[in-house]
Amino acid sequence: MMFSIIIPVYNRPDEVDELLESLTRQTVKDFEVVIVEDGSKVPCRDVCEKYEAKLDIQYFAKPNSGPGQSRNYGVERAKGEYVLILDSDVVLPEGYIAAVSAELEREPADAFGGPDSAHSSFTDTQKAISYSMTSFFTTGGIRGGKKKLDKFYPRSFNMGVRRDVYERLGGFSKMRFGEDIDFSIRIFKAGCRCRLFPEAWVWHKRRTDLKKFFRQVYNSGIARINLYKKYPESLKLVHMLPMVFTVGVLTMAALCIALLFLCPTLAWLPLVPLALYSLIICADSARENHSLHIGILSIAAAYTQLMGYGFGFIEAWWKRCIRGKSEFSAFEKNFYS
Repeated sequence: MMFSIIIPVYNRPDEVDELLESLTRQTVKDFEVVIVEDGSKVPCRDVCEKYEAKLDIQYFAKPNSGPGQSRNYGVERAKGEYVLILDSDVVLPEGYIAAVSAELEREPADAFGGPDSAHSSFTDTQKAISYSMTSFFTTGGIRGGKKKLDKFYPRSFNMGVRRDVYERLGGFSKMRFGEDIDFSIRIFKAGCRCRLFPEAWVWHKRRTDLKKFFRQVYNSGIARINLYKKYPESLKLVHMLPMVFTVGVLTMAALCIALLFLCPTLAWLPLVPLALYSLIICADSARENHSLHIGILSIAAAYTQLMGYGFGFIEAWWKRCIRGKSEFSAFEKNFYS
């Protein structure tokens, strides 16, 4: 068997249903599906049973241990030459497996990943969040776009690894967040060949509102410092840009308030760079999504993405680099389900 698709699940039966339905429509059928229920209170066993006649599917339930350890659990029970790691909140176009197969035939890879996109059925907020996570103007394209400020590290929402490489490197670590980047770093350090497969893209829902999105990116900022403590060389300029942006926004806001008292006629001046940036985000997103409303929502999503990450980065830097606390100290109040 060529591929084993590993899907950890936590309280998301409806999303699993959509993902499995998209797997039934794949033009290439040489794969199995391994669902790992990670201590869910709302299990998806019934959903998986519905697809037993359509897919080569295995369902396992285990106590909660987080997505990384659940992926390792699934890989231990998989049979494929390659393992494809997917999040439960993605949906695949019908040519996804075919695109992965074509890339591997064209040029071998030990590990790989693909980009993500917003589906037409997503809400406007989900489309705005998708834009903020994939645009060159927000993340520098580091999540899989063709134009990137940093080399490509596969992420766990859409990631493939040769099974023997996965086993040799021990799979995902026990990091609470950022475990996929940790694994990608270890893949590079082992001298393995890692590639971006541009045509092997997925529709990725992520969070459904800005509050949940903020919590997600806040944890990502914390994870970046935890990764820095493990691999100091992994911290690049692009990873610090959200922190710089956050400090810049706060500084401009403080200047604006100060000028209201000192020179009210110039109080608007510090807001000009933010207004220009917001205009760029709105125009680019509106063009990409063919919707001015999504363009406007993308401004809020972009600021949420950059400042949420920035605040998490700053908190973790203070706790870990200045106060010398443990890896999990910055996560004490930030776990989410």
